[in-house]
Amino acid sequence: MLVAAKIGSDEAVADAVRRCATGDKSALRVIYDREAPGMIGVAMRILHRRDLAEEAVHDAFMRIWQHARTFDPARGGARTWIYSILRHRALNILRGEARTDLVDDFEPLDMASDEESPEAIVSRLSDAKSLKRCLDLLEPVRRNAIVLAYVNGLTHGEIAGKLGVPLGTAKAWIRRSLLALRECLA
Repeated sequence: MLVAAKIGSDEAVADAVRRCATGDKSALRVIYDREAPGMIGVAMRILHRRDLAEEAVHDAFMRIWQHARTFDPARGGARTWIYSILRHRALNILRGEARTDLVDDFEPLDMASDEESPEAIVSRLSDAKSLKRCLDLLEPVRRNAIVLAYVNGLTHGEIAGKLGVPLGTAKAWIRRSLLALRECLA
């Protein structure tokens, strides 16, 4: 009996995914009603935090809606497709959170710290005048991101936490700043 219920569920979810591909919003609700509790459980096992699990499930539903047309039943079942989307999203969050688990001990840059500030480090670069000159051309927040990464050895996620910006923003600042420094030093 359990196997028959599971097969019926798989067919209902596959039908709902096909309907999502045509823009039927009620189909997404069908998937949510059937799968959200199980998806939260899977995400919790990966992420160990309810807020992150809920974020992963939310993001997974966004991707399901946006990419439903890519679902191919010849490659696997709809539930397998949905849970693989969830798993990928949860793992991406886990990778990012491993670097940004500073929320409990977050300390903004303007508060006292045992570490030397990025500005103080830049000012000590008298031996590398051309590097100091190029660093001074960067916006202060981007210069701070570079110093935090390459002098203090912080990861992108830790920098995002320190500066209070999204991970993608911190990565973009560092990437663009490195390009600007490379160009300036050339």
